[in-house]
Amino acid sequence: MREQHPGADDAPQSTGSTSRPAAPKPRRALLLAAVAAVVVLADLATKTIALSRFSAHEPIAVLGEFLQFTLWFNSGAAFSMGTGMTWVFSLIKLAVIGYIAFLARRLRSTGWAVALGMILGGAAGNVIDRIFRPPYLLNGEVIDWIQLPNWPVFNLADSSIVCAGVLAVLLAFRGINIDGTREGDDADPAEASDGAGGESRQ
Repeated sequence: MREQHPGADDAPQSTGSTSRPAAPKPRRALLLAAVAAVVVLADLATKTIALSRFSAHEPIAVLGEFLQFTLWFNSGAAFSMGTGMTWVFSLIKLAVIGYIAFLARRLRSTGWAVALGMILGGAAGNVIDRIFRPPYLLNGEVIDWIQLPNWPVFNLADSSIVCAGVLAVLLAFRGINIDGTREGDDADPAEASDGAGGESRQ
C-alpha cells in the first residue's frame, strides 16, 4: 500500500491560471486593407458608370431635388475647393496613405481598422483620378456625381472619408485607441495578470 502523508492530498493544487498573461489582440491590418479595397473598387465602378451614363452638368433627379446625379469634373481639392493647387492636395493624400500604412502594424482595434480603411480607400480612389485622368501628373480631374441640396457635388470616395471621420470621432470619444486599449485602463491585461500571479506567490 502507498504510504499516506498527512495533509498531502489536502494541499491546494496550483492551476497557473492567475499567472497566465492575457493573449494580445490580433492585428487588424488585413481588415483595414479589405475595407480600403472595397471602397476603391466601389468608387471606381460608380465613376465608370457615371461617365458612361450621365452628361456633364446635367442633373438627373433621383429623389426630387433632395438627391440628384450630376456628372462633374473636379479640378480642385475635396468638394471642388483649392483649384490651382491640386498637386499639393494630391501629395497630402499620398502622405496620408503612407501614414495609415505605417499605423497598420499597431492596429488592433476593429473600429479603427474600419475607419482607417475607409480613409485609405477614399484617399486612394481620388488619388487614382489625379494620376490617371487628364491632365495627369497629380493634377487629373476627379469624377464627382452625387449632389445634395446646398452641398458640393461629391463621390463615394469623399463619402467614405467623411463617414470615417465621424466614426473616428466616436471611437475617440469612447476612449478606444488604435492598439485596442481604452483610455483610463489601469494597466495592461498581461501586466495585471503577472501582478496577480506575483501576489499569489507571496
